[in-house]
Amino acid sequence: MNSQTDSKDASDPVSSSTPGPLAGYRTALTLLMLAYTLSMCDRMILSILFPDIKAEFGLTDTQLGFLGGISFALFYATMGLPIARLSDQYSRKWIIIISLVVFSLMTAFSGLAAGFISLLILRIGVGIGEAGVNPASHSIIADYFPPQRRAFAMAILMLGGSLGMMLGFVGGGLIAEAYSWRIALVSVGVPGLLMAGVFGISGAIGALVAGRWFDRLSSRGFQYGMWMLALVPFVTIPFFIAGLLAENLVTAILLFIIPGFAANYVIGPAIAMVQTLAPVQMRAVSSAIKMLCLNLIGMGLGPLLVGLLSDLLTPKHGEDALSIALAYFTLVGLWGSLHFWLCGRALAKQQANRKQGI
Repeated sequence: MNSQTDSKDASDPVSSSTPGPLAGYRTALTLLMLAYTLSMCDRMILSILFPDIKAEFGLTDTQLGFLGGISFALFYATMGLPIARLSDQYSRKWIIIISLVVFSLMTAFSGLAAGFISLLILRIGVGIGEAGVNPASHSIIADYFPPQRRAFAMAILMLGGSLGMMLGFVGGGLIAEAYSWRIALVSVGVPGLLMAGVFGISGAIGALVAGRWFDRLSSRGFQYGMWMLALVPFVTIPFFIAGLLAENLVTAILLFIIPGFAANYVIGPAIAMVQTLAPVQMRAVSSAIKMLCLNLIGMGLGPLLVGLLSDLLTPKHGEDALSIALAYFTLVGLWGSLHFWLCGRALAKQQANRKQGI
């Protein structure tokens, strides 16, 4: 799992040859997916407990956004770079094993938190522990799979995210109910479990479909896969906003099915593209840079900014403030579409220049 054999891919990402994956790829991919499942489970289990934490510690939505966002994502993203550098130089297998031990211990100790500050510190520990899993995993998969098969392989890896999210929400809901952390949490946990099912199952299917579709389009040129990624938000965002503003839970769930299906569509193809374009000796670092942007801005600033806007809107909109804040920030997805389109245009130009011998 530590061989670096795919040097040709970095210099010729659109090579017409399509060799098969290396021996043992099924075992490697399965183990990496399970590691990511545990990582996501430990990351998400706290989310189902937020309503109770807010009530017990008297927190604001901004504080919850800080606890669930920037406190975790800042260290997850920034520690990812030096750990990824170690992954490019040393055993990626041991990097992943050590990471699993660290974030699992930090999550377990979170159950002993006495207040906001102690929980904050432990969440930072979870972020540091989880930082080593993804870059090393992405680099290993890039070694096992040729460019034209990486998107689907990465999509299978991302199944761990959907499975971990479901385990985190279900586990959190069951634990809260069994130990009665707050009786009110049961009423929050039931719709939370339902939503986890909608997003988890449909998101997992959507990730696989997107990965396979991207691989098929990329056989003609990687730009077509990138343009596909750019179009999806224009379909899903209206449904997501409508679901946020729906008057009842059933309507919301029905509206969330399509966005849930596409919830993870971008991760596998985007990671595969990074691994295809990056030099072999920088694959883990390249993945860490991507994950830094994804987690520091998306996971880190996203919840914090949504919480801030929700607090600002609360005097006017009351309990609807959080849904309205989320609806506003959903539109940021269109900005991502612009960059996918620009990336596709650059890849198309690269392919045209190669055909002309430039």
